[in-house]
Amino acid sequence: MRDLSSIKRLVVKIGTATLSKNGGVDTDYVQNIAHQVAQLHQQDRQVLLVTSGAIGMGVGTLKLKGPITELPLRQACAAVGQPLLMHEYHQAFSKEGLSVSQVLLTAEVLSKRKSYLNLRRALETLLNLGVIPILNENDSISTAEIGTAFGDNDRLSALVASKMDADLLILLTDIDALYDKNPREHPDAKPIRLVEEITDEITRAAGKKGSPLSTGGMKTKIDAVRIAFTAGCRVILAHGRRENVLPRILAGEEIGTLFLPKSHKLPNRKRWILHSRPEGTIYIDAGAMAALRKNKSLLPKGITAIEGTFDAGAVVMINQEAKAVTSLNSAELQQVAGKHSSQIRKILGPEHRDVAVVPEDIVFLDGSQTDKNTPKQTRKFP
Repeated sequence: MRDLSSIKRLVVKIGTATLSKNGGVDTDYVQNIAHQVAQLHQQDRQVLLVTSGAIGMGVGTLKLKGPITELPLRQACAAVGQPLLMHEYHQAFSKEGLSVSQVLLTAEVLSKRKSYLNLRRALETLLNLGVIPILNENDSISTAEIGTAFGDNDRLSALVASKMDADLLILLTDIDALYDKNPREHPDAKPIRLVEEITDEITRAAGKKGSPLSTGGMKTKIDAVRIAFTAGCRVILAHGRRENVLPRILAGEEIGTLFLPKSHKLPNRKRWILHSRPEGTIYIDAGAMAALRKNKSLLPKGITAIEGTFDAGAVVMINQEAKAVTSLNSAELQQVAGKHSSQIRKILGPEHRDVAVVPEDIVFLDGSQTDKNTPKQTRKFP
């Protein structure tokens, strides 16, 4: 038995293959999920639901033949399918006496600090009101290739779990566990019940993409686990069609694969920096990088080049070794690159900082941290 009695807040992600039936959404399954979530709600657990299925439902409604690969057509299918999908959820949860809310997200919303904080406050309010937030990628207006921003919502669900400080992420899929090799191709494949570290062997076992209507697969789920691990969040991968799967998981039954983080939980701001999409790159010399590794600020003198256009407060790459929040915008950095700190305010004005990045706003991709109050990490981040 697993002890999950301490779980108070969890994120449940339902994949397209699990949710679909005959080219559309399985209404009976949605009702079943609503009933399971209601049981958890009665246990005073807060549940956020991340759902796929809008594109698939649009494909079925428009009677198109898949796979649909053209971006405009997939966006159109999402626009048709999303309200129908939410109607299914609204009806199902209403029968359980619960209200739901629709939250459509893009990668930009999670990367911008202001919009991220607004989102977090909104979700906290919904949970406190007893509402079940239902989140999905806003595929109909996504400017990126659908499926690359979040990866069939696996990445999105992990980001939501991280940003909302969830205790557990449950990935409901059409396979009952992570196997040591593809069970569809190898009858002797064995399930892996516990994973404490994402090794090369685990990554190889994950394989590639899944069903034609989805964009995810086991690989995107392993990537999601890596994100959840930085938040100290446990992850369970399980078959979404297993009877009463959610209450049984929370009761401690050994269902699916449990991913148990061993690494230290990063502070929320560090996680936001780490998982945000960088808006540009600051290139620095070896001496400046060595200083950053010693918990020093990034001074303009060590900057050799700027790539991209971004505002102050944006998340950027530093070389290819770290992500950071910049104190100056790209035009200002261009003006002061290579200059001594004493010249900064003379060039930009007295209200500007004389450093480009402060130590507490830097996260190294190899897992080492510049924050003296944060224990050094040994796990590599995605």
